[in-house]
Amino acid sequence: MNPSLKIIPITHLLNATVRVPGSKSLTNRALLIASLANGTTYLTNTLFSDDSRYFAKALQTLGFDLQLDEAHHSMTVTGLGGKIPAKKAELFIGNAGTAARFLSAFLTLGNGEYILDGEPRMRERPIGDLVEALAQLGCDIQPLQKVEGGKQICPPVKIIASGLKGGKTKIAGDISSQFLSALLMTAPYAQAPIEVELTTDLNSKPYVDMTIAIMKDFGVEIQRDDYSRFTIHPSSFFPLSSYAIESDASAASYFFAAPSICGGTVKVENISRKSVQGDIAFLDVLKQMGCEVEETNNSITVHGPSSIVGIDVDMRDIPDTAQTLAAVAPFASSPTRIRGIASARVKETDRVHATCVELDRLGVRVEEHEDGMTIYPVEKMRSASIQTYNDHRMAMAFSLIGLRFDGVTIENPSCVSKTFPNYFEVLETLR
Repeated sequence: MNPSLKIIPITHLLNATVRVPGSKSLTNRALLIASLANGTTYLTNTLFSDDSRYFAKALQTLGFDLQLDEAHHSMTVTGLGGKIPAKKAELFIGNAGTAARFLSAFLTLGNGEYILDGEPRMRERPIGDLVEALAQLGCDIQPLQKVEGGKQICPPVKIIASGLKGGKTKIAGDISSQFLSALLMTAPYAQAPIEVELTTDLNSKPYVDMTIAIMKDFGVEIQRDDYSRFTIHPSSFFPLSSYAIESDASAASYFFAAPSICGGTVKVENISRKSVQGDIAFLDVLKQMGCEVEETNNSITVHGPSSIVGIDVDMRDIPDTAQTLAAVAPFASSPTRIRGIASARVKETDRVHATCVELDRLGVRVEEHEDGMTIYPVEKMRSASIQTYNDHRMAMAFSLIGLRFDGVTIENPSCVSKTFPNYFEVLETLR
């Protein structure tokens, strides 16, 4: 794809039906759990993107039998009941945060030495809380780059594994819910029960709910005291002859949002309000702004109103859709305040700062706060080349502004390959 892409506005009301790929979050959780189960699991509607490929490749490097069928969006995984074949491996996981966090916990079940590393940005993404929680359970994980005063541990790390013993551990929940998810999915294969206590409030709670739901689908239930304490007894996942991955609710958010900017209607197929993905709650944000949402068992349709209103909203549970809202907000009739997304500063880029900088580039008045931003309505924008910071969500969110305003060019559009490789082709179908 070109190093930049000019978005051509759509001058009519939308009337489109789209499908988005399988969920990244569910694909990566299913890959991990299927590798732990004892036997072969067939996954359908799986996501083939940079993140899921890095994860699948890491599992293959560790000696697991994974058959990838991209044409049919399916993966066949043969799990080994909590055993890891390789005694030594160097794993490169790009900038895939879920892969980094999940593998850090998973590798402690092995017997040997493993190195986990990624792109330069991955080396800035903290995993210290998870490393400390695993250390409390007797695991030996060593940072391979110097950790200076007050800085968190980031990859690369070396994991010297000799099985997971079990016991009690504490973990912070305010940097990433993936730390807790990684522990929960690995814990059934410890030698004794594991009790996890949270030392802070938990961000992105729906992602932990998703982890618990998929564990249950594969036969393991955990005990919990709301979001403060979790107990996991030794157990094992069973393989499933077929397991369908839901379409990605975060990816769908761009298409849910489009009618609020352009007017008209967009229907997204193969997704439902009963989704275990938290980002489906973005629909409630659009409703508050004045959109109408229509649901069936297998599709969601959004109708845009003649004008939308600004809102004040806490997005701590759905931070991945905050940039989508930021793209919609300039078209509202009143200001929009986004709160609770401090955690977005340690994602693929500092998403709070990057979003404010790029809105400003377009001539949108925006105030940056520690935990979010305030965005003001704009009469007239100025043409701009949007920097994407190698962050797929920057590219996808800001492309929406270009559907209405003629003057948006997206730099490095191919960064969408992280989770949604054919995003711009699907966007074109809105025409």
